[in-house]
Amino acid sequence: MTLDTRSASTGPRLPEELASSTTFLLKRLGFAAKEQAMEEYEQTGLHPYHHAVLAVLDEGSRETQGAIADALNYDRGQLVGLLDDLEERGLIERRRDTVDRRRQSVHMTPDGKRTLAKLRTLSRKLEDDFLSNLDETQRGELHALLRLLAQQHLPHCAFQPPAPAATSD
Repeated sequence: MTLDTRSASTGPRLPEELASSTTFLLKRLGFAAKEQAMEEYEQTGLHPYHHAVLAVLDEGSRETQGAIADALNYDRGQLVGLLDDLEERGLIERRRDTVDRRRQSVHMTPDGKRTLAKLRTLSRKLEDDFLSNLDETQRGELHALLRLLAQQHLPHCAFQPPAPAATSD
C-alpha cells in the first residue's frame, strides 16, 4: 500500500520518511483527533476529561477521588478541578466518606447521567467522522491492534478479556 503524502490543501507535502513512520502517523492522528474532539466538546461547555470522569463514575466501582484519578491516570490535583467543574454544573456530588472522613465519595447525579448520554453520542459521532473512510471490518481490526499496543504501553488500560460466549446445553 502506498501512502499519498500530498496535503489535502495546497500546503507542503509531508516528507516520505515521516509518512512512512507508523509512530509518527499515530502521533499526528492523535493530535488531529484531539483537536477535532476539543472543538466539538467546547460547544457543550465540557471537556473530554469531564466525559472520562463521568464514564468512570457510571461503572459504579470507583467512587473515591483517588480511585477515579488512578483509573484515568490523572494527576489528583487536576482531578479536583475537573470535579469542581462537574459539581458546579450539578453533574456530580461529593460526600464525605462515613467510614474515613478524610475521603470523599463522588456520585453522579441524574443530570450527570443525562449529560453522559449526550457526551457518549458526541463521542460516537466524532469516532464515526474520524474513521469514516474505514469499513466496519477495518475499524474492528484497527481497534484490536490499538488495544494490543495499549496493553503493552499504557499499563493503566486494564482491558477485560471478552466474556466467553454462552453455550446452551
